[in-house]
Amino acid sequence: MFERFNTAEEIFAFKLGSALTMERQLLELLEQLEEHAQREEIRHPLAVHREETLQHIANIKQCFTLLGELVHNPPCGVVAAMASEGKAMLKKTDNSLADVVIVALASETEHYEIAVYEGLIANADARGAAEVAKILHENLAQEQQALNMAHTMTKTVLEQGVAVGAST
Repeated sequence: MFERFNTAEEIFAFKLGSALTMERQLLELLEQLEEHAQREEIRHPLAVHREETLQHIANIKQCFTLLGELVHNPPCGVVAAMASEGKAMLKKTDNSLADVVIVALASETEHYEIAVYEGLIANADARGAAEVAKILHENLAQEQQALNMAHTMTKTVLEQGVAVGAST
């Protein structure tokens, strides 16, 4: 859609669209991670965050509406690369160790999402788009909670033992 950026608003719209793509990609990834998770203590938080991610998508669409912008869907190469790496690692990893890969990937993606939302919020604030910033803050708060949950999941994996059951 954008061949060249001529205004800060165009850059913001592009980045907001990229965040929408990011959330859609992560929704798919969360479903796959949930299927591969070996522990319920890992599966359940992934399911909860999958539901939150659906709300993040709706929130971003609402931001476009508030800004009077068309919804843009530019690629989000960072999440695509993280997802690709995670899926490749899961294929190479014994099922008993899948949770190790999952919790690491969860933490990595949450850090990225937090950075994206912080940048979007700063831009919305600078534009005087207070309602958009408020909505983006909601997404950011849930991403920060998800990062805390990823840390908890990491502790679970380490305290219960890295591997689950016997290798098949």
